[in-house]
Order: sequence, then C-alpha cells, then structure tokens
Amino acid sequence: MTPEVLSLSNAPVLWAAAMLVKILVAFSVLMFIVAYATWVERKVIGRMQSRLGPTMTGPNGLLQPIADGLKLFFKEDLIPGEASKFAFIVAPMMILAPALISMAVIPFGGDYEFSFQGVSYLMPMQITDLNIGMLFILAMAGLGVYGIVLAGLASNSKYSLIGGIRATAQMISYELAAGLSIIVIFMMSETLSLSGIVAAQQEVLWGITSLPSWMHNWYIFSQPLAFGLFVVGSMAEINRTPFDLPEAETELVSGFCTEYSSMKYALFFMAEYANMVTISAISTTLFLGGWDGPFFGWINFLIKVFGFMFFFIWVRATFPRLRYDQLMQLGWKVMIPLALGNIVVTAIAVLLCQ
Repeated sequence: MTPEVLSLSNAPVLWAAAMLVKILVAFSVLMFIVAYATWVERKVIGRMQSRLGPTMTGPNGLLQPIADGLKLFFKEDLIPGEASKFAFIVAPMMILAPALISMAVIPFGGDYEFSFQGVSYLMPMQITDLNIGMLFILAMAGLGVYGIVLAGLASNSKYSLIGGIRATAQMISYELAAGLSIIVIFMMSETLSLSGIVAAQQEVLWGITSLPSWMHNWYIFSQPLAFGLFVVGSMAEINRTPFDLPEAETELVSGFCTEYSSMKYALFFMAEYANMVTISAISTTLFLGGWDGPFFGWINFLIKVFGFMFFFIWVRATFPRLRYDQLMQLGWKVMIPLALGNIVVTAIAVLLCQ
C-alpha cells in the first residue's frame, strides 16, 4: 500500500520552517545573481566589443562585484541641500523592494517530497502560490515607477526631473502593451496562478507523441507574437537599453539618479538587475514552461532565466538608444494594436476549439 503524502500545510511548524528556508534561499540566490550579473554583463559586452572587461580584481576579475560593493559602501553619502530629504532617501528602496517581492509568487521547481518522523510531505518549490499571482506581479511592477518618479522629484534637479517624467510616460506606455500581450496566456490557461500556468503548458506539443517526453506545449510555440511583445515591453518597463531614456547619460547626465551617491546609487543598479532577473523568471514561467524541461526542475528554470539575461545583455551591446518619439511611436502605434489584434484572434481560436 502506497503511504499517504500530506500537504505541508497540515504541519504548521514544518510549514513555517519551510517558508523561512525558501525565503532565505530565494533571497540569497537572487542577490548573488544580481551581484554577478554586473560582472557577466561587463565580460560579455567586452567580448562583443573586442576588449577584456574586468581582469584585475581576483582571478579573471571575479572579485570585481565585491570590490564595487565595498567601494560604494564606503563612499561619502551626499544629499543635495535643496533636496526633499525623506523622499530622497526612500526612493531607491521603493525601486528595489517591488522587484524582490515579485519573486515570492514565481515557481522555481515542481513539488518536492520529503519525510519527517515517518510522515511524507509535499512542499511546493514556490514561496507562495497566489491564485492571482500574475496580477500581483503587475501591481508590484506598477509600484516600481513611483521610486523613479520620487527620485526625480526629490532631487530638485532638472535632469533628474526630466528622467522621472520620462520614466512615467514610458512605464504607462509599455506596461499597457506588456499587460495586453499576456492576456492571451490567461485565456488559454484559464488561470492567473503562475503554478497553474506552468501546469497548463505540460501537455504534449501539438499532440505529437514521438517528440521527447519533456517537449511540452510551451506557450512560445502557440503565442510567438505575445512572447515578443511581452519581452520588448518588459525591457522598456525596466529601462534596459535601448529603452534607457530615463537615464540617458548623453542627454541627462544620469537622469533620475544624477544626484545620488554611495549605497543609494548602488540600490538603483541593484534594482535594475533584480528587475532583469524577475522579468527573465516571469518570461520563463509564462512562455517557456517554467521549470519544465529535461533536467531537474530548478536547473531547467535557472538555465532559461540565464538565457534571457544573456539575451538582454546581447541587446544592450547591439542596439543604440531610441529617440523619445520613436519610443512612444513603438509603444502606442505598433505594440498596443498588435497586442489587441492578438487578443481578438486568440479569443476566436479558443472559442472554435471548445
């Protein structure tokens, strides 16, 4: 007789301990990736531009992120005399916090079975599974822009203010396009839960049983347009090149973070890379089957996330910054109409397939 496997919620103490461990592990891994994403980006772009990148600090420059962190930590922390001090201090934290919180609802593996005192339990490899998980992430993404706007306003600098205003317009334009692009995923999976969306992609691809057992019906195959729109819109949301108009050092010195120094300045860069990890994880979950694949769950997940991050770095090394009119035209005249058209086509297809 097969022993019964219980949900971890049946053991409140174990559930609390497992939750704490998952939070610590997820936060530690995310911070490690954020730190070394800076090293990887400089190395990859250096190779693409026929130069070396970091080489001096540690073997092959591997200690450079630690050196950068120590340098910024001990630099003098300056606050402009005419700045709104409270808002100036809070703004960098308001940008970083939503990116970290969003990772709480993303599944990074399948359910893990373990035994404790002779009883078998099933633990989901996810901090929490909200039935409106994707809506929660969109809400957190909307909060992130408040930090940028607040930094621009609180600095009392014209360059910072222009960067904050640009960020507002850009966020509204591209969050709308990215949000519309993933409505088709909800229509096909019939859920807003991210674990439910992963489960919905684990059907045999197009009914072809001769394919490898792990090659499932990932939504990138049935919704390539939505995938492209979401990835481009997400890059614009997190201000990655070629959509880094709120910073635009050739025009605005450093945009919304011009007046910042020391660790406050570092928090803006941590937020950028944390957002890059979050967007990579969301894209993996929505379009590439999440942790589904030929290897162990979280390994599949990390491989896909790192693949997206390499793509973002590649784009930064390849494309020049857009002009502001080009940015707005792409968002409102190209991406939003395509997303709306894709919703109509998908609705008709779903209706006919019922």
